Amino acid sequence: MSATYDIVPFSDLLHRPAVTVGFLDRVRALRLRRRDAGDLALMRVEQLDSEGVVVDFTARLLAGLVRRVDRDAVCAVLPEALPWVVFLPDDDVDEFLTELVAVVQGAASLQNLAPVATLLAQWRHTAEVHADPALLDLLTSEPEGDLGPVPVPEGHPG
Repeated sequence: MSATYDIVPFSDLLHRPAVTVGFLDRVRALRLRRRDAGDLALMRVEQLDSEGVVVDFTARLLAGLVRRVDRDAVCAVLPEALPWVVFLPDDDVDEFLTELVAVVQGAASLQNLAPVATLLAQWRHTAEVHADPALLDLLTSEPEGDLGPVPVPEGHPG
């Protein structure tokens, strides 16, 4: 296997299934490009299972390191994996690490990494706010005076 994945039109799978699936002999997965919807991925079950084992191992390793090794040491190397962490206040880094361990373990047990991607995106956005002093001030300052009644959202019963 030389490449990670190839991109092929979804129609190739429909019109030439044996040839298209045969590409899996030289790549880890196929990205099936669709014009009318999101792309799909095609891979062998053995590959999917192997990746699941690696994710589970990584989740358990991360949790073990955070619990048993000096937590400060883990926080110190975190920016190597996620450079934007440097913009988070120390208390937020600690909270992020705690949430990350819990979510990674839960996601690995469900074999669904979407919650990890969501958590990383949320904390990256938090770091973006902390990186911009004007935005941080805008979002953390108290508004002056009463801003008036809040209208009921459209479609809300009342």
